[in-house]
Amino acid sequence: MYLEVLVDKYEKILKLWEDYNIKTETDIDLYLDSFRILFAYNSGKIENDSISYYDTRELFENGRILNYTGDPRTIFELENQRLCYEFLKSKLISKYPLSLELIKEIHFILTSGTYDERRYITKYERPGEFKKHDYIIGREEVGSSPEEVESDLNNLLEELLLFTSKDILLIGSYFHAKFEYIHPFADGNGRVGRTLLNYFLMIHNHPPLVIFDEDKNEYYFTLEHYDKTEEINLLFTFLKSQIEKTWTKTLDRSNKGKSSKKGKVL
Repeated sequence: MYLEVLVDKYEKILKLWEDYNIKTETDIDLYLDSFRILFAYNSGKIENDSISYYDTRELFENGRILNYTGDPRTIFELENQRLCYEFLKSKLISKYPLSLELIKEIHFILTSGTYDERRYITKYERPGEFKKHDYIIGREEVGSSPEEVESDLNNLLEELLLFTSKDILLIGSYFHAKFEYIHPFADGNGRVGRTLLNYFLMIHNHPPLVIFDEDKNEYYFTLEHYDKTEEINLLFTFLKSQIEKTWTKTLDRSNKGKSSKKGKVL
């Protein structure tokens, strides 16, 4: 019974997104007004504990943060999230296809001004460029070599075109796991990967999701499970739960609005 309720909620969220019928950048701003802030806050905080929801909202809504005294890198990261959202709106409407150039553009926007001295000066790494050195990460020590990054990403993009499944979230789960496995950049792979996942979902008429900072341990576990086994089910199930967590309040408000309209006497 509990599983049926979960499945039903997910299907209702898909229907809600379909009913939005997003056609313009104005539609994106309308329906993602709260989402964009929640996504930027959580995606950033997963890797930078200094990020606060208040600062994120202030920057998105007012274009500045007053009386900030923390690490300037945090401000760069938040502003970059805002700029990336603005950059992608027109591409979402035109359903601009994923490509190596788009991936590098997203990385450039999200990481500009955030590379530390060791990477930028000592190792000559740059925002918007694939890594020049090996960075082995995770318990399974994953990561493509610098020489293989471009071909591995090209193969991944080609794979996405060959899938026959109509379950976009399942394909998106694979895309996200594989992208993080390749780990194509010296820094910012998580932020870029989560942005790319939502971009892929939205250009295929699927609602985007927030991976909540409070759930990051489970998130990392599902990625490590894929690294170890190449099985996608755990990540897929986790991302579906994050879809439901992201959109439940919006769905509830929508249902209440419909109920109140039905109760009116014309």
